[in-house]
Amino acid sequence: MKRREFLKACLTMGALGAVSRMSPAFAGMDLPKKNRTSGKAKSVIEIWIWGGPCQLEAFDPKPQASFDYNGGKGDIPTNVDGIRISEYMPELAKIANLYSIIRSMTHPHRGHESATYLMQTGRMPGGGITYPAIGAMLAMLNKGNVQHNLPPYVALTTNKGRFSECGFLGDRYSPFSTGGRPESPVFQVDSYSPAGGASKDEVRRRFKLLEELDTFAREGKNYPAIEQFAASGEEARTILFGKAADIFNLSLEPKAMRERYGMNRFGQSCLCARRLVEAGVPYVTINASGWDTHKKHFESLNRIAPEMDRAVAALISDLHERNLLDQTIVWWTGEFGRTPRIDWHAPWQGGRNHHSSCFCAMVAGGGFAGGKVVGSSDATTDFPATRPVSPADLLGSLYELCGVNPDQPFPTNPIGLKSPILESSAATRLREIYK
Repeated sequence: MKRREFLKACLTMGALGAVSRMSPAFAGMDLPKKNRTSGKAKSVIEIWIWGGPCQLEAFDPKPQASFDYNGGKGDIPTNVDGIRISEYMPELAKIANLYSIIRSMTHPHRGHESATYLMQTGRMPGGGITYPAIGAMLAMLNKGNVQHNLPPYVALTTNKGRFSECGFLGDRYSPFSTGGRPESPVFQVDSYSPAGGASKDEVRRRFKLLEELDTFAREGKNYPAIEQFAASGEEARTILFGKAADIFNLSLEPKAMRERYGMNRFGQSCLCARRLVEAGVPYVTINASGWDTHKKHFESLNRIAPEMDRAVAALISDLHERNLLDQTIVWWTGEFGRTPRIDWHAPWQGGRNHHSSCFCAMVAGGGFAGGKVVGSSDATTDFPATRPVSPADLLGSLYELCGVNPDQPFPTNPIGLKSPILESSAATRLREIYK
């Protein structure tokens, strides 16, 4: 390679390398009107408590149970008469009128992978077919709402990693994982931030120098391959210097707002989620790790529960104040809960293991009423006492409130399936807490 050719190649890669992965091209079919419901939610924020949050230290405390179950932890009143939640959630207790609680979630799987798959798809694992998660489906069906070259399915800051969330729809419907640290002074997001930590001024300089030196591109106009290459560069420029990159620039938020959410990874992920739904992104997942508390359960909660409580309360309140809550569903849960009886012995030292027979979830916005409770558990949360709720019941409600009839066949079906999106009864969906 001649020196001039080498220099030009390096400059080209330096400029285009600023975008290491272009925003995915999500193509899909819009639903026919007859398969739409009256749901009004435009976006969904999924707060996935990765590993399984304990129901007793969340939305279903049991202060009357023995120390071997509650560990000495109690409950506190909320701003809704008759609803009490864990003492670990003082901020969420102040806004219980904005969300509803499900205390009788149940399913039979206690492994992370199988339980996550079931909670995300509403399907039992096995059978040789990987169904798409609800995020992939809603991203495909509601992609038209997205603005500013943003992907319609965003994961903050990592994917779940338990299964292929796009399922048989294919990789183009996988969640776009931001990576990076939103709590840092600069949130470096793959595809939307200059590569290698370069400043935007440096990338502009590289583009300018490329334009000056790239006589080949100027002379090669009207050649499809060259025009396609030039279009890729222009797309990179648009993403890096357009409004899309600003969505991830949390420094544009007032300092007080950032502190309201909490200056930590989870808190700033929640803030970023609000910015994404403002821009029309249909589905955002916040994957919160650290909740698989087999050992030293209470020590872990003392560290992570205050961050979660503060950020989720801030997110719901912020959406409400901006008149966005009615069109945005927020749902909070994990793949299962934790065993009601605490294991105080070595090596667990006060740990809780996997428990799927009875756990809790929370839903807010998008057509869900606030200040309600669905179902109940027994005296120790071992089993539901009333109104068992399956993953398909919950997901069916989310679909309905997003305007999708879950009883219809898959609208995009590359493998010839004739089954409906969900195999569940409409009668068991959570319509008692629809507005």
